[in-house]
Amino acid sequence: MKIIFTKILIINALWLTAQSNEGADNFAPPAIPPSVFAVETTENITLDGKLTESVWQTAPVVDNFFRMEPRQGGDFAYKTFVKVAFDKKNLYFGVFCKDSLGKKGVRVQDYRRDFEYGENDIFYLQLDPQNLKRYCVSFQTTPLGTQRDLQVFDDSFKDNDWDSPWKVRTVVSDSGYTAEFAIPFNTLRYDLPKNQDSVSWGISFARLARRDFETTVFPAIPQSFSPYRMNYAAVLRGLKLPQPSVNLRIQPYTLFQYSDSKMGKNAENIAKNAFKIGGEAKWAINTHAVLDMTVNTDFAQADVDRAVNNLTRFNVFFPERRQFFLENSGVYAGADIDGVKPFFSRTIGLSNAQFNSDPIPIDAGTRFTDRNQARTIAAMYVHQRGTDNQAGANFGVFRYLKNYGKQNNTGVMLTHRLDENDTEKGFQRRDNTTATVDGFVRPNDSWTIQYLASAARDNSNENIGFAGNLYAAYAANKCYLTWSTNFVDEKYVPGMGFVFANNTIQNNPGGYYIWRPKGKLGKLIRRWDPGMFINVFQNASNGAFQSAQIDIFPVFIIFQDNSLLDITYQPTWENFFFSPLGIDVKPKNYFFSRYQVKYKTDASKKLSGTISYYGGDYYDGKLDEWGANIRFAPSPKIAISGDYALNRIRNLGIDKENADISIYTLSLRLAANPRLQLSAFYQYNTFDQRARWNVRGSWEFAPLSFVYVVFNENDYRLADARNRSVINKISYLRQF
Repeated sequence: MKIIFTKILIINALWLTAQSNEGADNFAPPAIPPSVFAVETTENITLDGKLTESVWQTAPVVDNFFRMEPRQGGDFAYKTFVKVAFDKKNLYFGVFCKDSLGKKGVRVQDYRRDFEYGENDIFYLQLDPQNLKRYCVSFQTTPLGTQRDLQVFDDSFKDNDWDSPWKVRTVVSDSGYTAEFAIPFNTLRYDLPKNQDSVSWGISFARLARRDFETTVFPAIPQSFSPYRMNYAAVLRGLKLPQPSVNLRIQPYTLFQYSDSKMGKNAENIAKNAFKIGGEAKWAINTHAVLDMTVNTDFAQADVDRAVNNLTRFNVFFPERRQFFLENSGVYAGADIDGVKPFFSRTIGLSNAQFNSDPIPIDAGTRFTDRNQARTIAAMYVHQRGTDNQAGANFGVFRYLKNYGKQNNTGVMLTHRLDENDTEKGFQRRDNTTATVDGFVRPNDSWTIQYLASAARDNSNENIGFAGNLYAAYAANKCYLTWSTNFVDEKYVPGMGFVFANNTIQNNPGGYYIWRPKGKLGKLIRRWDPGMFINVFQNASNGAFQSAQIDIFPVFIIFQDNSLLDITYQPTWENFFFSPLGIDVKPKNYFFSRYQVKYKTDASKKLSGTISYYGGDYYDGKLDEWGANIRFAPSPKIAISGDYALNRIRNLGIDKENADISIYTLSLRLAANPRLQLSAFYQYNTFDQRARWNVRGSWEFAPLSFVYVVFNENDYRLADARNRSVINKISYLRQF
């Protein structure tokens, strides 16, 4: 068996290498980057999206964009014009995005903040105020003024939940749309040079014209990268920066909650009222150091997790959704590694890191981040309150990252979790520590290499366990090649982290060829990416074979409207046994084949959807997984979506069991404008007969200041138990 897989790996590597030699079409950054000039203004700029102020008539224009999609270079259909101005408080951008269809051509799905990339028309700009060439903040808008902002590290890790108090207003006309940005200087962190003439920031602009999925960018960046690749950025000149202010942001909140619960058929309904106050503060100590503090932390407005029925033997990863932990999360080791995370913030303030986690009160926390061109220092401490089910806990993280070369770094990270001793409740003290070494290497713009090695010690068993990751990827315009290895031994238990499994080595090589047809076929198909990925799992303790799958996808077609067709064949070898959904499987060697067909329509249209089938043999039985999604958005103010997932099991296991398990999901989003919205979510899982409601109304009455009304209900029908709550919360952000 090992010989067979070794041959497969070699053949796969040779085939993909041959494809990569056909030509990369990547180009290096220019030796002298282009310049963008900002114009100072003393007039009052009314942020209305109309660009009527005199500065917009005189400021130099940037219009020499470069096409990235659907073809690199050449003529493009959608012209974009950008001008830059500033006063003593704000940096302004005036943008005109030309579109011959005007209002009829607008593609915007809803008014949701931090919308999904690829569904809407958007214009976005990237700033690197410290000119690090490996980090940026991005400010994005749709033609209807919906906002999205994010941080990006090395064009690799994207912190999509970073928020900043900036404003944008837009106007749609018969010839396109205009956008007017106002980004306060006191929300940006920059160095103040002695000579104002020497001020230079990294900057790039990009536009997605969603109707034809045409992406243009300034300055020119290769198609295999993204507009966040800041070593290709232009230089923003002409700024006269104001003296940095105290740069203190405080955001107190007040909350009232009514809740009731019933645990059992004949149990009494218990009702409670609670009043809570707390808040967060952010102090930019200097241009590169920030101190965050939180007291009596509350996450009532955070998105809820979606239910899944896990039919694999691996731990399910649920992403972090709480704002305090999301910001600057990319600086920690393992942040963009799926299988091994020595630090995972969901271990804090939740009863466990998996689905159905119950919140645990957080008394206080603080986070320090100091990032400059040479290095990054980060540290965090959080105290979690004790409950009847577990003792109070202290969480600490320290991170040091050293940059070297143009796009390389290496770092160390320490985590320590201390669960307090509480003899009255029967809880004993527990210490858990991890030490991690990691790094990022980019020998040239096409190659990315990451490595991580971590050790964990827990005083409950006095054992030291080890884990690691190695990732290498080659990205070119005509191919993508990658190799990833995860290693987790049976003793590695990170008390503040996440692993996909213990005592497991995973090797995952593969890649795909990128073919962009021309002529008549090119008008229909934007990309055809045939390829193959291999997943091989072994015991970490002795190297014994566990399982393997080969994903062969001769059909992976992205059409011009960004719809997708995926057909995959998956031969599978299994020598690892578990009980999927409680069904016992007879231990023996298995070989079976599975197939996947998935079609996703154009997500920018008023009616869109996805249908998928993943089925075939499964151990000694059959497993068919059906999925369907439909979304109807007749206008950006109304969006309705429904999801259905069915797991159909036949003749599985020792007792030849059958089962049909479904998850039904309905969602509704209503919006008066980008600042006043209502969302509703309902889900029912037939496996555990659990029904869930989440309804949230929000009004952003000032930048990042909100009034929330939230309703939650969990109905556990098997246990005849239910809990629900109504929460009213007001948070106000004040910037000094």
